[in-house]
Amino acid sequence: MPRVGLLALAAASSVLAVAAAPAPAATLRAPGAALRAPGDTSPLRGDELLSNEKTVTRWVNPVSRARIRVAPFTHAPAFAHLHLLTEDGRPEIYLALESHVDGRNRAWIHLRVPGRPNGRTGWVLAQSLSELHLVRTKLRINRRTLKATLFKDGNLVWQADIGVGKASTPTPPGLFWVRERLRNLGGGGLYGPWAFGTADYSVLSDWPGGGVIGIHGTNEPQLIPGRPSHGCIRMRNVNISQLARIMPLGTPVEIL
Repeated sequence: MPRVGLLALAAASSVLAVAAAPAPAATLRAPGAALRAPGDTSPLRGDELLSNEKTVTRWVNPVSRARIRVAPFTHAPAFAHLHLLTEDGRPEIYLALESHVDGRNRAWIHLRVPGRPNGRTGWVLAQSLSELHLVRTKLRINRRTLKATLFKDGNLVWQADIGVGKASTPTPPGLFWVRERLRNLGGGGLYGPWAFGTADYSVLSDWPGGGVIGIHGTNEPQLIPGRPSHGCIRMRNVNISQLARIMPLGTPVEIL
């Protein structure tokens, strides 16, 4: 990626001025940037892709409330701060897309940023983040076929019927990830035995407090497959229990 920062600056002030809506990762990655090997734990060096969000995905926890910037430079505008916890008080997770080492030998990491509006990305100094964690899974949610499919190393390993948002409260599409994993959410049967909080946000959802799109079980299995929810993704309890055994935190979630 890299030359990312260079490309962003070359586009100059017009790019950096849009602090509230930084360019998405796809427009920043330099063609041909090498993907860091899955087993590589050496210090960050130069410009590398850290995730392809298919078979290799890396994620981090923040260790400070550092500013998130639109480019990997300390003078680039900031549009948000890292936050340490999710809405449910779990350690926050950010997907690490790529790295850049600047002229002062400081490593930066390009992150997917949870929150509204969906799809934001930004740069943070690596010293503000934990070590890199690796996952090899990807979850695909298809709102047309009402199927959820989990892949590992690019191979299909699990599939189930789902319920998604109705027309008036849709499940927003895009690229997201699993930020938290909760057992027996709320202490009742409404959400089934397991629930996952994602980085997808909507105006309203089934998640307590609204907003976050969750993936969870249900006490109304007869409504699956279908479109019964306020945005959350529901599945039968047997299926969410299966998923809880094989889908780790940090798994990318593609909602079609």
